[in-house]
Amino acid sequence: MNTAPLQGIKVIDFTNVQSGPSCTQLLAWLGADVIKIERPGSGDATRNELQFDPDCPSYYFLQLNSDKRSLALDAATPDGRKILTKLLETADVFIENLHPGAMDKLGFSWEVVHKLNPKCVYATIKGFPVSSKYAHLKAYEPVAQVTAGAASTTGWWEGPDNIPTQSGAALGDSNTGMHCAIGILAALLQRNVTGEGSFVYQSMHNACLNLCRIKTRDQLTLDRIGYLTQFPQYPDQKFGDFVPRSGNQEGSGVLGWTYKCKGWETDPNAYAYIILQRGAKDFELACKAFGFEDWLTNPDFNTADARDRHKQEIYKRIGEWAITRDKFEVTDTLSKAGVPVAPVLNTKEIMDDESLYDGNTLVRIDQGGKIGEFVTVGVPFTLSNYQPTYGPCPTLGGNTDEVLKEYGFSDDDIKQFAANGTTAPMPKK
Repeated sequence: MNTAPLQGIKVIDFTNVQSGPSCTQLLAWLGADVIKIERPGSGDATRNELQFDPDCPSYYFLQLNSDKRSLALDAATPDGRKILTKLLETADVFIENLHPGAMDKLGFSWEVVHKLNPKCVYATIKGFPVSSKYAHLKAYEPVAQVTAGAASTTGWWEGPDNIPTQSGAALGDSNTGMHCAIGILAALLQRNVTGEGSFVYQSMHNACLNLCRIKTRDQLTLDRIGYLTQFPQYPDQKFGDFVPRSGNQEGSGVLGWTYKCKGWETDPNAYAYIILQRGAKDFELACKAFGFEDWLTNPDFNTADARDRHKQEIYKRIGEWAITRDKFEVTDTLSKAGVPVAPVLNTKEIMDDESLYDGNTLVRIDQGGKIGEFVTVGVPFTLSNYQPTYGPCPTLGGNTDEVLKEYGFSDDDIKQFAANGTTAPMPKK
């Protein structure tokens, strides 16, 4: 029995780089037939970006385009427009992430596609909301982060490294793709009720802002009382009128910090993250695990509010305890006492952890040929009755003839399309 949630769903993927392809790859892994439109001769920009071998597509491309079919197509030619029109007549989803106005110029705006196929869900990814005064900016990953509050609240709040810092996580790209997928899935469910597709507009800015929700919470608190008790600046420093950078504090009311551990001299990630919870019983168990029972009777530490006022002393003492143990010993000791704790893992440690190759978390895909096997992150959730399969990425235009024949084009048509530059580069003069 095929339990793929999106079986029978046809997706025309007019996206490139990361935000769009991350979205359509998830749809493909959930069972949709994703036809990736690529420019003849060059394809998705990531095919040749950060390559490990000049003869192979990059890992950047490989990690975002598994299980799709590649159709080489120049949609600007008369035949290209005819082919794309044919594809869209029966599509369930059309998604694009070109610069604003590009699809309108090609003749495939939301209004045109909706008239052509009222059942088609039309999804677009752009940098900013239409209403934004920054809607004209060309949006890259950091552009979304710096305009959504992520960078201004990330990093150290004092010293030479007190600069807005973008996250290493792809808040503006893959995060946007996941948000867009949610919108598409909602629109497909809505179609079951209304009988027609809707227009899904996802901005990179809004996807980032959604992940900065707690920072807007902090701004509301700051506006109301003028300080933030959970931040390391409290109570010794003055707060401005905006949420500051906060180092490694946890972000909510508990007292969390990253502590240097044994081996830090040679390992830049010899750290553990430790959280002191606010509850009296939780704090008691933590104190016993540390051997800090004196804190239980010390009014500077035995209440959560007191600990907020003396957090620098807490950071210092726990730091002195942690640095005599490696990060795994710290984790083992404190976790047994119910203390929220974890080692800081680098990318090598994560990808070498065989327990994560569970069929979803990390997956190995056999691309074959010179590339062989590569690792990527799988579907980020699990379904009790469905296990995705993870197949290879398509070669550029590798499914062109196959797709065109499915849509009724003859062998002669296909030869003509290749000859006139619609599906293959025109010969150089």
